[in-house]
Amino acid sequence: MRAIWKGAVSFGLVNVPVRLYSATENHDVSFRQVHREDGGRIKYKRTCSVDGAEVAYDDIAKGYETEDGQMVVLTDEDLADLPISTSREIAVDKFVPIDQIDPMYYDKCYYLEPDKAAVKPYVLLREALTQADRVALVTVSLRTRMTVAVLRVRDDVITLQTLLWPDEVRQPDFGVLKEAGDEVKPAEQAMAQMLVDSLAGDYEPDEYEDDYEAAVKALVKAKVEGGEVKAAPEEADTGGEVVDLLAALQQSVNRAKESRGEATDDAKPAKKAPAKKAAAKKAPAKKTAKKKAS
Repeated sequence: MRAIWKGAVSFGLVNVPVRLYSATENHDVSFRQVHREDGGRIKYKRTCSVDGAEVAYDDIAKGYETEDGQMVVLTDEDLADLPISTSREIAVDKFVPIDQIDPMYYDKCYYLEPDKAAVKPYVLLREALTQADRVALVTVSLRTRMTVAVLRVRDDVITLQTLLWPDEVRQPDFGVLKEAGDEVKPAEQAMAQMLVDSLAGDYEPDEYEDDYEAAVKALVKAKVEGGEVKAAPEEADTGGEVVDLLAALQQSVNRAKESRGEATDDAKPAKKAPAKKAAAKKAPAKKTAKKKAS
């Protein structure tokens, strides 16, 4: 694993230098859009929805769309005035019971690894969390934004799990449930409870498998072994945006010359001149052939 962030956990007067690692990874099966004929990847251009012109990276800005559909363009100067935090501190605010935090608020999870010189205070914090059966409520700055998170222990490792803001959790409002009332009969409720008791058990993650991912991998493997692979030609290194910009400038120059009736760079016959000279040199050979025939 590769550390994505370095900082320190601070609680009281104790400071624990740590490194942050992503605790999870996404194994969702993803497909690429390709050309059916040769397997080449499909590319998309950055075009403006107003005039249809292709837009260079330097001309792309950030825009915020309001609720009524209006677009507000934000400049670099506007963004520079926003409250951005670059703190490298994971500050413990308080220790709270874990059952006070609804699992709905949990977001991304990370592992915390201590520096070699900070193993002792790391273990001290870990054991304190375990014995108190609480989690540490902290604030941390990730990607220049301050967020709230919790520190908890998993497999003798302290994990940091970010929390969603309260307004990011939607509130359900289903009228059909309110209209249902007391339609469930006691006998039906008792039977449902018997069903729950008959299927009671413990959660074992290894009992479940992503059969879709396994099926896709088996399908791909079978096609590879059967030779059903389209080797798309390697794309030439065009230098990225610079070449696109040069091509756009060249087209603009050609259009300007065409409007003035001048020859464009694409119509220059300079490369065909040597071919005409070669043809002129072959003329004496034909005369010599006539003399030999007489």
